[in-house]
Amino acid sequence: MIVARFPLSRHEDERGWFAELIRESALPKPIKQANLSRSHKGVIRGLHFHARGQDDLFVCLDGMVRVVVLDRETGETFTEDIGDDNPVAIYVPGVHAHGYEALTDCLFAYLVTEEYDTTKPDEGGVPWDDERVRHLWSTTSPILSDRDTSS
Repeated sequence: MIVARFPLSRHEDERGWFAELIRESALPKPIKQANLSRSHKGVIRGLHFHARGQDDLFVCLDGMVRVVVLDRETGETFTEDIGDDNPVAIYVPGVHAHGYEALTDCLFAYLVTEEYDTTKPDEGGVPWDDERVRHLWSTTSPILSDRDTSS
């Protein structure tokens, strides 16, 4: 298996709902930084990987995203739609190429096991339309940053 899944239990009442995102004891490494992004429907972020092994825990807080993971050595892939309709956190070892597609406008959190060092970035990339993963996305014309554009 190339990822770990953590179903999120929602506890609802007249105020809304509450969910525990993760317990440190469930993770192979402790979380050291939390990041948040807002994306519009049709955005693909990634695929990238971390040379020094930063792992990510992905949680879609609002909306829906498709998480895509590629084991660069074996070619094995993983994908799952998470968020409002499927409250699950996905833990991705950073050596695997990973990213997500915003299936709706979304608010996306990723909790990471290393603090980002702007002086020594450790990210490498795999094009979003690499032949091993291009069929996993729901769109063929995503909104991309310059960094995520095919090489």
